Amino acid sequence: MAIKYLKKGKTAADKAIDDAEVSEVVKNTLKVIEEKGDSAVREFSEKFDNYSPKSYKLSSAEIDGLIANVSDRDMKDIKFAQEQVRNFAQAQRDSMQDIEVETMPGVILGHKNIPVQSVGCYVPAGKFPMVASAHMSVVTASVAKVPRIVACTPPYQGAPNAAVIAAMHLGGAHEIYVIGGIQAVGAMALGTESINPVDMLVGPGNAFVAEAKRQLFGRVGIDLFAGPTETMVIADETVDAELCATDLLGQAEHGYNSPAVLVTNSQKLAEETQVEIDRILTILPTADTAGVSWAEYGEVVVCDTYDEMLEVANDIASEHVQVMTDRDDWFLDHMHSYGALFLGPRTNVSNGDKVIGTNHTLPTKKAGRYTGGLWVGKYLKTHSYQKITTDEAAVKIGRYCSRLCMLESFVGHAEQANIRVRRYGGEDVPYGKAAQ
Repeated sequence: MAIKYLKKGKTAADKAIDDAEVSEVVKNTLKVIEEKGDSAVREFSEKFDNYSPKSYKLSSAEIDGLIANVSDRDMKDIKFAQEQVRNFAQAQRDSMQDIEVETMPGVILGHKNIPVQSVGCYVPAGKFPMVASAHMSVVTASVAKVPRIVACTPPYQGAPNAAVIAAMHLGGAHEIYVIGGIQAVGAMALGTESINPVDMLVGPGNAFVAEAKRQLFGRVGIDLFAGPTETMVIADETVDAELCATDLLGQAEHGYNSPAVLVTNSQKLAEETQVEIDRILTILPTADTAGVSWAEYGEVVVCDTYDEMLEVANDIASEHVQVMTDRDDWFLDHMHSYGALFLGPRTNVSNGDKVIGTNHTLPTKKAGRYTGGLWVGKYLKTHSYQKITTDEAAVKIGRYCSRLCMLESFVGHAEQANIRVRRYGGEDVPYGKAAQ
């Protein structure tokens, strides 16, 4: 048995140097936003986006005017995609039930699923207008019945992107701001004179946006710690090199540091895929980006067995995992660390990114080991409650509680139980002693 790398990407140490530089920039920027509020947002928007409108918040008239510029075909496509996302999110929401159970006579326990009260959705649009990101964050928040949904997006080529604004509005955003980058995330989380702070931040973004969310976590909630887009293709000889190469480069075009990994048990497919990637890069319009990602972060792993392929895949825990083998469902049953699976040659990661209905905001940097991606449940807080309705139950639970508190030397805790044993059971429990 052997696992060999025909091609390897940058090391973790290389990435750590880049991360440290981004972290310092973000820390200083957030500090200025917190101190100067709206003036800092304007300063950074002018500096990084060359954009300085009278108001960064779009009025209803401005939103309507932008939507009017979206073609009928594009509007139909946006609505179709949002319908798929909304339907799946609603099915997920319907699976989450409030519960109330009587665990013993007179003891009632339960939980309620309560929406986060305000959410800030970041929708990238600086390099590419990420229309689909509005579906993923805004629509799912709307299904969760979040009372206040704030959406921010940077200007695209100097102006608000009409399709992105349309998607935000149709998705259910209550406030829409044309602000990008750290200044958008910082304004939503910290608040300014004109923007009330939110309770949670969601949505993808570049390294600076991701780091800003990381630094703000705790002050606000976030969906997850996101890094560059990652994709993995798990393939055997049931598919060809053109399909593998297309799926790898289709995600590598996201940025200059988007890992793309082929895991296969076919030396022939591995070699042919690398040749095919070189060919496609000569005709792909986004080759300047995808080519750098592939050169610096692309990997090709050849294994002897399917078990080894599974081992490699679970260890890498890629954001997107495209499985095209003679046993796709076997990988579905055995994979445990990933963002989302795309099973079979008829599906692909772009389906998930844009239209099929699952959410495309997914864990990266091995976070699939301990979390899934954004979904309607991320906007819901599950809160428990307890109620004792009979004297007998109060006394029975109280005795156990009293003794267990004294076992830990928490006398004050014990007295919370003891006073109920005395009042509802008529028992003379000495102060500061365990109930019998």
